[in-house]
Amino acid sequence: MPPIRVLVVDDSVVIRRLVTDVLSGDPDIEVVGTAANGRIALSKVEALMPDAITLDIEMPIMDGIETVRALRRAGRRMPVIMFSTLTERGASATLDALDAGASDYVTKPANVGSVTESLAQVRSSLVPKIKALCAARRPPVVARRPPPVARVATVATVATRGIGGIGGTGGTGTTGKAPGTTAAPPRASSWSPGPGPGPRLAPPRRASSPYRVLAVGCSTGGPDALRTLLAGLPADLGVPVVVVQHMPPVFTAQFAARLDRALPLTVVEATAGLVLRPGHVYLAPGDFHLRITPAAGGGRTELDRGAPENFCRPAVDLLFRSVVATYGRDVLAAVLTGMGQDGRRGAIDIVAAGGSVLAQDEASSVVWGMPGAVTNDGSAEEVLPIGLLGQTLARRLTRSAAPVGSRVGR
Repeated sequence: MPPIRVLVVDDSVVIRRLVTDVLSGDPDIEVVGTAANGRIALSKVEALMPDAITLDIEMPIMDGIETVRALRRAGRRMPVIMFSTLTERGASATLDALDAGASDYVTKPANVGSVTESLAQVRSSLVPKIKALCAARRPPVVARRPPPVARVATVATVATRGIGGIGGTGGTGTTGKAPGTTAAPPRASSWSPGPGPGPRLAPPRRASSPYRVLAVGCSTGGPDALRTLLAGLPADLGVPVVVVQHMPPVFTAQFAARLDRALPLTVVEATAGLVLRPGHVYLAPGDFHLRITPAAGGGRTELDRGAPENFCRPAVDLLFRSVVATYGRDVLAAVLTGMGQDGRRGAIDIVAAGGSVLAQDEASSVVWGMPGAVTNDGSAEEVLPIGLLGQTLARRLTRSAAPVGSRVGR
């Protein structure tokens, strides 16, 4: 496999050198060029055709946000990873960059004490993202047949994989369409055992009680996916929604505020002691685990800074376990795009308790790590493109809340 060709763009000579040294130390990555601003970067993209770009946000002549927009307008679909600062200004600019079509971001080293520690921080955060995002652009090598006992089910597919922007309504979105273009609607098709790959689906939920909470977990590519999912839910949603999106502190507050302004649902960054209300979305704050504990009539938010799970805080697994402990079998969950396997064990717990889990499909995921783990475990009842997940969850919630005698099928 040829190495991943990366273009490093930053106006700081020190940062360009640091990032280049880190990436050049990995045998799977080759730094093919550097640039001091976006305008130079655009010309080098034409000449070098890199597989991925690392991009500073604040630069003279042409900043990172403008550069991302220019790349997507030109139809360049390679992953673009932004370098951000852990400040309110940095968080806001990063969310703007995601809206413009950036694929993901990492935070610049700050107050880490030494060059060695700076190198280690950049290496641990940047290298896995470059590899995961570039791997997602390549077609699968091995097709896995479902086992004979797999349930034949309807699985929706989309024609193209989304690679570009994950952040905004005007961005490239998970469909990979350039900003300003109209994405083709998700197309549903039937899947049945055959020579091609297919997911092994969980059996339909047997409980007759209504779902009482919707829990969502997401990571890389999650901001745009979550926005799309929530847009598919009605304003009078009859249950609360609890969410873990892997994000640093400061980012989650601004992300929640943006969602609240854009959606008919009420979206807040969770604080401790909130009694969950229907039609409200509670986003776990960065660097805190979000747990749901029993309260009169439902659940209540609790926060803690316990040990990370799956290297994550907040962690999806922990949230999922807590909603099972509070709501038992009446949990509906969704696992969206993201690196790693956070949410896999929690999904198993939800299914074991009698609840349901849906997963985002590979074609519409920026990285099919988390939803792929849930799907490959057989925990997902349905595997759907992000454009269909919201309305599917809404139908399930409405149907489960209807009187038992009035429900028709699943």
